[in-house]
Amino acid sequence: MATVFILNGPNLNLLGVRDPAVYGRDTLGDIEERCLRRAAALKLEIDFRQTNHEGQLVDWIQEARESADAIILNAGAFTHTSLAVLDALSAADLPVIEVHLSNIFRRERFRHHSYVSLAAAGVICGLGAQGYELALEAVARLLAGRTGETSQ
Repeated sequence: MATVFILNGPNLNLLGVRDPAVYGRDTLGDIEERCLRRAAALKLEIDFRQTNHEGQLVDWIQEARESADAIILNAGAFTHTSLAVLDALSAADLPVIEVHLSNIFRRERFRHHSYVSLAAAGVICGLGAQGYELALEAVARLLAGRTGETSQ
């Protein structure tokens, strides 16, 4: 069974209370539960994590290189600032799907640039918590394409 690291960056631990008009009312725990159900249906195993620290996120991406088959990443603000995250993703040499709850292109101009996108196979933004489930479906298809299996 393929393992997918679902990594979440700064302030995502505040989902449900932080600006719900932008980020929705789902908590990160709610999103993790949705991901567990969707992953099971797709025959994927997930490792769901959140940190407010850039170095920790880099360490997890490096760990994924040895322990995971793909990464789903909502890097939060590090999306727009972190060359270290980009370098780690590039070195991981794994399929990456970038996720954002809000549509970053309808927000402040500084959010329009993503370092993560340079290493991502795809980007899902603006669909709220559903974006994580869609990212799992995309990962399942990418992994099936690598092994020649048919995806669900």
